[in-house]
Amino acid sequence: MLEKLESLHVKFIYTLLALTGASIAFTAIGHHSDAGYDRDTVVAFEGVVTSYSFRNPHIAILVETENEQGETIEWDIETGSTPIMIRSGWTPDLISEGDTVTIRAHPERSGRMRAILNTMQTTDGQLWYQVEEDPEETVAATSLNGVWRGLSTFSLRRGLNQVPLTPAAEAARAEYDYFTQTPVRDCVAPPPPSLLASTTYLNGIEILEDQVILRNEYFDQTRIVYMDGRGHPETDERTSWEGHSIGWWEGETLVVDTTHFRDHPEGNGRGVPSGAQKHLIERYSLSDDGRRAQIDVFLEDPEYLAEPFNGHTEMVYSPELELLRYDCDPVLSRQGGFE
Repeated sequence: MLEKLESLHVKFIYTLLALTGASIAFTAIGHHSDAGYDRDTVVAFEGVVTSYSFRNPHIAILVETENEQGETIEWDIETGSTPIMIRSGWTPDLISEGDTVTIRAHPERSGRMRAILNTMQTTDGQLWYQVEEDPEETVAATSLNGVWRGLSTFSLRRGLNQVPLTPAAEAARAEYDYFTQTPVRDCVAPPPPSLLASTTYLNGIEILEDQVILRNEYFDQTRIVYMDGRGHPETDERTSWEGHSIGWWEGETLVVDTTHFRDHPEGNGRGVPSGAQKHLIERYSLSDDGRRAQIDVFLEDPEYLAEPFNGHTEMVYSPELELLRYDCDPVLSRQGGFE
């Protein structure tokens, strides 16, 4: 490999560059932790691909190059997950072992030879990166049934993070270590309402006769809303991360009532648990022009939230898109790929 590097005149350009508009904007991916990467700097180098893994929780590229001392080193470059990157034009055979690429990436703060991709240039001059743009609002829906994509201007997670916490929640968050305790390590998605109107992953609503199915691409989260008039279980057993959901129609508005959430260390945000008293109500309705789904959220969990949370988010009707399978690899995730 070193001979190949020399024959290609590969020069390591390991430079830390201040981000003053020199790099393409890269939206933080849902399962990545900003704390782990230095997004104010970029490492830039040319090298040879030694491995290209097109699987989740993210696509991984190993690139071999030389440092300034002429020593052979290998960078572990991660990108977005497969649904995101497929919509950005990536394919399983985009690159192969032995290909030469030029990488720009944000390095890990730990100093390990690991970074999150900003751009990758192939030998044909093509620039590859994660595309994250708000969807165009060009098609009107006649019902809530269909595929929906969130808008960056409507973030439930941002609002939830501002809710006052109880002393129990403050103590839990202070002791929480995301990298060792997050259920994402086991390919478990955060429970509702965290993924509502996700701007990174698509949402799907399927309206059936006696059920409504709510889906999100992230970890293939699927919620069944029972519309047959039943109530919540009388038992205290709580086995589902997504909780138990019942629903009904108020005119053209879908109301979803969810309880019986399984305890989750991130049920109310990063490091803020949820418990037995968590109760979520969602109200889904179409905008007047039919191009958006509007969602109002009421969340209470008195054990951890000092006051209830009221939030609003919106999604754009996107029938030209389809939800893709996430198929998280638990082995890769536990090796640190969830970060």
